[in-house]
Amino acid sequence: MNQQLDNIPEDHDKSQIIEIYKIYLQMADKISDRRQSANSYFLTINTVIVGLISYISFGGNIKNSDLFYMLASIAGMIICYSWYRLVRSYKDLNSGKFKVVHEIEKLLPISPFDDEWEKLGRGKDKSKYLPFTKIEMRIPWIFFSLHSIVFLKSLIWILIIMVMG
Repeated sequence: MNQQLDNIPEDHDKSQIIEIYKIYLQMADKISDRRQSANSYFLTINTVIVGLISYISFGGNIKNSDLFYMLASIAGMIICYSWYRLVRSYKDLNSGKFKVVHEIEKLLPISPFDDEWEKLGRGKDKSKYLPFTKIEMRIPWIFFSLHSIVFLKSLIWILIIMVMG
């Protein structure tokens, strides 16, 4: 049991700390929900771009398709970088929130999140816990690489046409 809860000055209501703890955990959960929604949004946009490029490449008939590929891949790269920055921002925000949760738990009789984090090796032992964020942050870069390949292929093709032209 954590004795710090008993050391709170009398003018502080201990039940208020528990309520603040509950609300704070709900806020952390809502951030995770927003994070998942953002990931779904960016994944959808990238899938549409890749699908559109594939459709045009294999069956569509657009004049100046290489210019279209370049512009679509540039848009894709910008979207991927924005996606990565957003994931990174959510990671930092969640890390900060759980540091506060651990501090609040010092005032409570039990510390379930801190205990769980301890059991998981505080994120340092990959055999116990591999943070999803590590995987989550790679996905935008995979799409970024794909868009870069399309961009370079299109650029090379346009330059060849200009030189031969």
